[in-house]
Amino acid sequence: MTSDAPPTGPSGAPAPRTILRPGAVISQADWPAAGEVRSVHVIRIGGAGMSAVGRLALEAGLAVSGSDSQDGQFIAPLRAAGARITIGFDAAAVGPDVDVVVVSTAVRADNPEVIAARERGIPVVHRAAALAGLLDGRDLVAVAGTHGKTSTTGMAVMALRGAGEDPAWALGAAVPDLGRNAGFSASAELGRPAAAAGTAVIEADESDGSFLAFTPASLVVTNLEPDHLDFHGDAATLTAAFDAAVGRLRPGGTLVVCADDAGARSLGERAAADGIAVATYGADPGSDWRILDERGGAGGAEVELGTPHGRLRLELSVAGHHNVLNALGALAATSAVVPPGDLGALAAGLSAFTGAARRFDVAGVAGDVTVVDDYAHHPREVSATLAAARGIVEAQQRGGRVLAVFQPHLFSRTRDFAADFAAALATADRAWVMPVYAAREDPDPSIDARTITDHLTGEKVRPLTDRDQIPAAVREAARPGDLLLMLGAGDVVEITPAVMAALDAPREQG
Repeated sequence: MTSDAPPTGPSGAPAPRTILRPGAVISQADWPAAGEVRSVHVIRIGGAGMSAVGRLALEAGLAVSGSDSQDGQFIAPLRAAGARITIGFDAAAVGPDVDVVVVSTAVRADNPEVIAARERGIPVVHRAAALAGLLDGRDLVAVAGTHGKTSTTGMAVMALRGAGEDPAWALGAAVPDLGRNAGFSASAELGRPAAAAGTAVIEADESDGSFLAFTPASLVVTNLEPDHLDFHGDAATLTAAFDAAVGRLRPGGTLVVCADDAGARSLGERAAADGIAVATYGADPGSDWRILDERGGAGGAEVELGTPHGRLRLELSVAGHHNVLNALGALAATSAVVPPGDLGALAAGLSAFTGAARRFDVAGVAGDVTVVDDYAHHPREVSATLAAARGIVEAQQRGGRVLAVFQPHLFSRTRDFAADFAAALATADRAWVMPVYAAREDPDPSIDARTITDHLTGEKVRPLTDRDQIPAAVREAARPGDLLLMLGAGDVVEITPAVMAALDAPREQG
């Protein structure tokens, strides 16, 4: 449980920001401690993260209702499991029996369902507080970081399953290997709540400081670099939030950081100076969990590791050096909550992980061009995904090129990192930048695709003014053997079928 008192950072550091503090939407930072919760209402339940709350609540035996602005892939399974979900927001959707209303940062104070809850004195909590309450009593592995959270979370669940554990989990994307994006166990039955014991793995979101809701036994920080500045304001305040999250570790808990990332490494150094147990991982020679040899290809990677418990061979079914690092983070974190003798079993479980949705997700081959959907929306993620694609086309030795369609996510992020996005996209052979996906922000007509492309010369990276231009642009440029990346955290994935149809269409013989 968290208190309403704001957390404090190190001396001289800015106070961390967190949406968990009482404010315009959040009226209570904790899952209600007084009185029994029997019924929850989840606003924007169709989102990946919010649907995870709905699923866990159903498996806990609670009545669940919810609402969203439109239908989506997570809504039908929740309805099938017994949730009552309406499309559109209406005060009447908050039934007379509702004990708690759950919101995300995307839910505004003027939402009629939030207003109805306030008028009736119903606690309104953030999704992170709801997850902390639903998973209370378990040994929690929390995964945080500017990027890599979803894959590392899924890997940690699979590793624990390999070691004979049956952890609860909650993450912000679909992971086919897990069957659903949240659950109390692999075989949970609705109406038969699992015991409040064992392990749990969650994706802990730093974007709004809500990871301060958790008290983990093991906290992984995959990386720490500027992002989400629309909420935190500046890099120093974001860093203060991570320091505060480390302070939330339960007594005797372990912080796991990537030594190859400067921000995460510094976080670990500060924590160690405060007497917190820290485990490091990466290619850095001083890492506790160190890459000794890495051989990668389109089908995955084979890695030799040096660990605190001896050498270990690890085989992965996902490609890219960034996924090797994610796997090391998952291994180090899960080994902190299971006996050391289970290390080989943890590695075996990891080998079965085939990836999260939209994380280098091969959509298919069209016109002899491999088309991949990927969620990358930060410059470093874009760079890592392009590097993985480059390694694949080079290994195929067909003369293929790397093409990329990139949809910027948030006007603020596009403005703050325009030059970095340009540098990342310049590593592709050809790239197109779509109009900005606003997400939770209001439109800003001063920021568009050219905000990125104006940092470059030449025609290799081109701005687009309309998403409908993409299929024809890709078809004209692509040739057999190429690999096309559809990148972004918005709705770029919806364009992929039209792009593949254009690539597959017969070409005129000239």
